[in-house]
Amino acid sequence: MKCELCGRENMCTFHHLIPKSQHKNKWFKKNFTRDQMNEGIMVCKYTCHREIHNLIVEKELGKSYNTLEKLMAHENVAKYIKFVQKQRTNGKVKGNYTG
Repeated sequence: MKCELCGRENMCTFHHLIPKSQHKNKWFKKNFTRDQMNEGIMVCKYTCHREIHNLIVEKELGKSYNTLEKLMAHENVAKYIKFVQKQRTNGKVKGNYTG
């Protein structure tokens, strides 16, 4: 499956754009419908998905980075995408990027 973040063919998993841990939070319930809270993207299971959660705390993900476009506009996510697109798609990322 193709990752919606980096565009590489890889084993992907569903990433909730508003993390499930925030779905019971009053602010999210007030500002988003149930359908909006269940929206997401398919991303590389062991690379992109992990890195999203390493770079951005869950509440910030839900409030400020709740679309693919907003997520890709995050400075460190953009750096990571540029870096990972040069990597092989076997799930292992070699080298470092400044994130």
